Amino acid sequence: MTDRDRRDSSQTELPLNHQPAPQPEQPAPKPVATGPSLEWVSHPVKRSPLVSLAVTVFIVACCIITYAVTESGWFAGLALAILFGTLAKFYFPTKYRMDDRGVTVKTMTQTLTKEWKLFRSFYPDKNGVLLSPFAEPSRLENFRGMYVMYEGNRDEVVSFVRRHIGEEDTEPPKGETP
Repeated sequence: MTDRDRRDSSQTELPLNHQPAPQPEQPAPKPVATGPSLEWVSHPVKRSPLVSLAVTVFIVACCIITYAVTESGWFAGLALAILFGTLAKFYFPTKYRMDDRGVTVKTMTQTLTKEWKLFRSFYPDKNGVLLSPFAEPSRLENFRGMYVMYEGNRDEVVSFVRRHIGEEDTEPPKGETP
């Protein structure tokens, strides 16, 4: 072994007291709600097969008409993507969870969690309940609020929401019918 080889090998050797590099700390687990919780899955396409068939036929018809008018497969495909995308909540299941911390809505593409302290009023209707961040009816609550759909559990959902937000508003938001 030459002097040069010894120098190269000595540079790569680790000292005897070498400690492995510290590992980054793992994030602390999120706190889990300790009180009661309510979980369910809403899947409207399964609830009403006749409506599901009609909506699907409508989407296909719109795509065929788009192709006939534009003679473009791209526009027909775009029409299909837009129509199907806007109806994703209808075609795919949505998971809901309510606990002492707040409400979690999980769809195919996102998970949205909001704490109860963000909501100041709510408006139940026949399909679900709108959780609003406003104390008074506002046109913005459809954009800033959260709509939670029922799945045969209307009474449980409304009573759970009532316990965390307070009394429901009897007047629906402006521009909507009860």
